[in-house]
Amino acid sequence: MAHNSQKGFSDSSVHVDVKDYYGKRLQKTSDLKTGACVAPAHPPPTFVREALKKVHPEVTAKYYGCGLVVPECLEGCRILDLGCGSGRDCYMLSLLVGEKGHVTGIDMTEAQLEVARKHTDYHTKEFGYKKPNVSFVQGYIEALTETGLEKNTFDIIISNCVVNLSPDKKQVLAEAYSVLKDGGELYFSDIYSSGRLTEEIKNHKVLWGECLGGALWWKDLLQLAEEVGFSQPRLVTASIPAVDDKELQDILGDFKFVSATYRLFKVPKGNNRTCQVMYNGGITGAEDVFHFDCQYTFKTNQVVEVDGEAACILTHSRFAEDFTFQPPGGSCKPCDKSKADIVDPFELALRLTSKGLIPATGGCCSAKSADCCK
Repeated sequence: MAHNSQKGFSDSSVHVDVKDYYGKRLQKTSDLKTGACVAPAHPPPTFVREALKKVHPEVTAKYYGCGLVVPECLEGCRILDLGCGSGRDCYMLSLLVGEKGHVTGIDMTEAQLEVARKHTDYHTKEFGYKKPNVSFVQGYIEALTETGLEKNTFDIIISNCVVNLSPDKKQVLAEAYSVLKDGGELYFSDIYSSGRLTEEIKNHKVLWGECLGGALWWKDLLQLAEEVGFSQPRLVTASIPAVDDKELQDILGDFKFVSATYRLFKVPKGNNRTCQVMYNGGITGAEDVFHFDCQYTFKTNQVVEVDGEAACILTHSRFAEDFTFQPPGGSCKPCDKSKADIVDPFELALRLTSKGLIPATGGCCSAKSADCCK
């Protein structure tokens, strides 16, 4: 029976099952039955690895994400982590945003939040901060404002293999859009399916807990994002997760799954003008080369013509100061290419695999992988 855990919002049977799976059944990463919720083995960038080393071991041991979600240009930002779990990503990001930034984690599973909150003082001292720059809230990603999170508050929202666990993906996107500032970004890694799943798969508790039963058909993400108000989702990177359990394979049948990272922005719509831009360099971890998505790689002081939507994103987001627009000899002009080409994440994952390029983080694919879907 559903019960109230947050004013105005009630647990569904899915929420209850997910809480049980992540709060009681899973005690460590090795308890997972598939590779859908395990981060890729390829090592992340050095500055991220160094930040992860400072995270308390218990927090890391209770981490069940499907990737490493680290967008660029984080210094001083206010970040919200949807489904933060034990807080691993929150603490890692709290170091990257610096003492003037802030990270908020939200999760519905109290057992996970207990682990996260227990180590707040540890990380404050470890990072050399005068006071904590991270906080944790119990609540639902479908009802962010009901937890007290204010609208137009966050620069960035991240999510790591969590949106698929929600029974109402559109509501999750709508709430994320609401609490983002104008120009803000939803940067998230999740599991997507090759088609709309059957009721048998969606009702299978283990498959749902393993991030497969609730997977959205990737094309539906494009439609839902547009309906909510976001810019067209821009695919950053993708990989194919392993499903080695024979019993689960039989239930899944011919359906395929992909772990994909997308970036969605809250920016004005209607821009149909391409623009020439030049990356100024200097973003931490991308000082010389900035891999924006799988279609655009920006190298310092090189002019690149971008589609109209990308131009709008760069001019209205936190990246605006990192680019020079309409450099000498260039211009913004009307063009048929107002939007980015839609890239199939399954095709991208196969191309990356064939080139031996396993993505390390959502925001840090290699130069070759960023070019491979052109």
